[in-house]
Amino acid sequence: MTIALSPESSTSTGVPEVLRRYRLAISLMFLIAGMTIGTWTARIPTIQHNIKMADGKLSICLLLLAAGGLVGMRAAGRLIDRHGSTTVMVLPSLALGGALLLAGHAPTWTTLAAALLTFGILHGTLNVAMNAAAVSCQAAYGRPIMTSFHALFSIGGVAGALLSAACAHIGLSVADAFAAAAVMSTAAAGWAIHRFIPAPIASNDSQEATATAVPAQRRPRTRILLLGLLAFSALISEGAAADWASTYLTRLGATPAMAATAYAAFAASMTIGRLVGDRLTAAIAPAALLRGCGLIGGGGLALGLIGGTPLTAIAGFACLGAGLSCVVPLLYSTAGGLDPARPGAALSRVAALGYLGYVTGPAIIGGAAMHIGLGNALLILPVLATLLVIAAPVVHRSTGRHHRPAKARNHTTPVPAGGEDPTPSSRRIRTLEITTKPIDHSVTELEGALR
Repeated sequence: MTIALSPESSTSTGVPEVLRRYRLAISLMFLIAGMTIGTWTARIPTIQHNIKMADGKLSICLLLLAAGGLVGMRAAGRLIDRHGSTTVMVLPSLALGGALLLAGHAPTWTTLAAALLTFGILHGTLNVAMNAAAVSCQAAYGRPIMTSFHALFSIGGVAGALLSAACAHIGLSVADAFAAAAVMSTAAAGWAIHRFIPAPIASNDSQEATATAVPAQRRPRTRILLLGLLAFSALISEGAAADWASTYLTRLGATPAMAATAYAAFAASMTIGRLVGDRLTAAIAPAALLRGCGLIGGGGLALGLIGGTPLTAIAGFACLGAGLSCVVPLLYSTAGGLDPARPGAALSRVAALGYLGYVTGPAIIGGAAMHIGLGNALLILPVLATLLVIAAPVVHRSTGRHHRPAKARNHTTPVPAGGEDPTPSSRRIRTLEITTKPIDHSVTELEGALR
């Protein structure tokens, strides 16, 4: 596709300013999604104490949060394919802070359950929509940028948890802490929506080519299922690390402070891996990168668990975080590119299966630990990592061929020596031609145009 832009719209890097602003807006969505969930997670024990909930009632609330997330993810696929990812992001991003605020003010466990169900639906919808937008933005850039979006989600989660901890330290209530997070997230979402840009519009020729190519590959169900299973396996490990890493170190005899560093090492290495993940994706073939992720994550954790000491376990969880850092971005990029005309359908299925793994992972490991011990149960995670090594070619076809920067060509009209330019002024504007692969129809929408 080709789009002509004025000189002010381009930068020295060859990336149009409108695409840079669009990327910034999507980045804020990832940051908002991470911050809100991090804010909630950090205050769960306090909320349980304040409402005087039994563990069973808290489990119901958490189950409704997970169920809402799955409902939102599945609904998002249809909405994105019908209205475009930009449009679908608007409502959940603006309302997410309000749902968090309701959870912070809930006087009873039933009202908390209702607030968390709403929060889950909004968060799940935003999750799929922002990933679909990220896939489209990556296609327009012509080079890998997906992992950097997910790095911002991780950073947002840490920021939300730190915000909650800071509010607790200075004596603010949960309601006040959630109100602060709600104001920040809603303001950021409003600014991002205001900065959304009209995406490049494909020419009729490219649209016809896309329409011709899509039926041959539409609904590759087996491949979508395989991508979903890999996402399920990867996010089981992420969820299990979040809930069981510290507990495992405690059982090895670590002090509480040392035990807490296990998940910190996991989260830090995952964030660092995502910050450098785009460069790795550009330099290494997708299938090879996915194999490497599986080997580093699974092999490192296995060695750490076999070592049987707190230090080796911390190193093992750090390896797991590094190994998982690029997995979800690779899988989501592949899913979003399977059918450029309908990116939401495949992406929502893969994201829902991955999320299902995240929320059930702790229970799976906990159930196994009752029979074989926690150390042996955690060895399930390296086994699941081998699936990434075996099934790595699933990401090859859709992401392996577009890791080249977009080509830019500047065209100018020469001015005669006499100083008078016979070319009409309307044709004397320098243009920047950006050639990209066909991108999904969510990027051809004009919703969210700059105001």
